[in-house]
Amino acid sequence: MAETPDTPAVPTEPFTGPALWYGLDLAGRDDWVVRLSAEHGEELRTAVHTARGRAATLLRMTVGDFPLPTLAAELERAAAALVEGRGFLLIKAVPPDLLGEAEASTVLRGIGQYLGRPVPQTVDGRTLCHIRDVGPVLDGPAPPACLTRAALPFHTAESDLLGLMCLRPGRSGGRTLLASAAAVHNAVLDAGPDLALRLYRSHLFDSQEERASGEGAYLASPLITRHSDRPSMRYDRARLADGARTARGSGPDRAADRELYDLIETTATSSAVRLELDLQPGDLLLLDNHMVLHARSAYEDFDAPEHKRHLLRLWLARHEGADPAGWAAGPHSRPVTRAGITPRDVIRTRSLRMARPGCSCPPPHTH
Repeated sequence: MAETPDTPAVPTEPFTGPALWYGLDLAGRDDWVVRLSAEHGEELRTAVHTARGRAATLLRMTVGDFPLPTLAAELERAAAALVEGRGFLLIKAVPPDLLGEAEASTVLRGIGQYLGRPVPQTVDGRTLCHIRDVGPVLDGPAPPACLTRAALPFHTAESDLLGLMCLRPGRSGGRTLLASAAAVHNAVLDAGPDLALRLYRSHLFDSQEERASGEGAYLASPLITRHSDRPSMRYDRARLADGARTARGSGPDRAADRELYDLIETTATSSAVRLELDLQPGDLLLLDNHMVLHARSAYEDFDAPEHKRHLLRLWLARHEGADPAGWAAGPHSRPVTRAGITPRDVIRTRSLRMARPGCSCPPPHTH
């Protein structure tokens, strides 16, 4: 499986426009924040009640099951900002009484229906994951990093859009970090054309879902493709390392790739480029995985289970037709849709009335 440009021509001019932003410039602003009103909060309560009354399942819930008479317009603007603006925004003030696990799951899935199509995050088909420290594992493999308190390096996820809803923060740390793919690209371009060209060449990513389905052990994809003045970036250092081992890569090319990966991470983590967020209860972060890399700092947690850090994560594929007009005129048309992990098993639906937190086990190296 490969994601490659439709033409071998590689543009090496810098990105400009809304996709290019720097955390240092945005840290003191709030034009990327949407604050829900009391009326919006009441609409969410009514929508949760409606969905439960219809006995809709989390997997089959539709916009009709989660009606939002006025908030829908805000979400439409949010979808446009994700695809045409900076590629991220923060929705604040989901009501506290909707932050129980069952209620929050319904709210996140319901809002997600207005933005895109939920896609699987795991090989067993889970479309909603609980991000929290699962503690030490005595038998079996270690949990993925996102289910520990460890820091997570900058990466993108295998979906078009990502939603992270905070139910509870940890005791300290656990900041969410964002970086513009356009800013990272431009820094690589400034470092030299040879490195910039490597962004557009195919790299090998470990692909657990493909291995499970018997289609191969890695994904071949450029780190960047260009669509008019919008980037589409795929990056995950751990998966790149595993993919290289799978292909037994070595020699000068691998050394040059390591130099490129080091530069990507140095740029994304720099104080000028990264934007740091302290997600609080009721915050919902939405971002475009093509245009924004994300990371997490390490954290300390509370001892009591009911106070431990807990986020809900949703992956979405864009609705058809949710494309900026400029993409049609771009050299590579539009980005390839990222539709999550290919499920290996049949998914069992659950009623909203019986919703309970399940095992939240994403594949290794994803967040």
